[in-house]
Amino acid sequence: MKKAVTAKSSSTTKTDGPSPSKLIDSRIKELGDWRGEMLARIRGLIREADPDVVEEWKWRGVPVWEHDGIICTGETYKSVVKLTFAKGAALQDPAGLFNSSLEGNVRRAIDFQEGAKINEKALKALIHAAVELNASKAKKKATKRSA
Repeated sequence: MKKAVTAKSSSTTKTDGPSPSKLIDSRIKELGDWRGEMLARIRGLIREADPDVVEEWKWRGVPVWEHDGIICTGETYKSVVKLTFAKGAALQDPAGLFNSSLEGNVRRAIDFQEGAKINEKALKALIHAAVELNASKAKKKATKRSA
């Protein structure tokens, strides 16, 4: 049986092995360069924006943040840390943070390069918007089930 894992929790999604939060900690440490620092900063902002966020570890090693569905993923590449919003195309982005995966109908991403400055206020607003979108879809599903 799966257990929900909050950012504050150390429980696991499986009955054995490290928790998703511990796996994300390990990824940050193993990177050992600006990418680890950037991923850690982004993770902290996600947790600040949504204290009820659930951290997961999916697809053989991708940090995922969820709240009533996937909010975003944090992938690391040689030259960027990519924060992909699962339903980014449906979100307003008045600060113009999205700079990658702009051609799709569903996802949008932000590529952070070495030395990039993070617009913390705008990023937290995007996270809030993604949580609200997920919550609205979860409520619609619950209403349909009870009808």
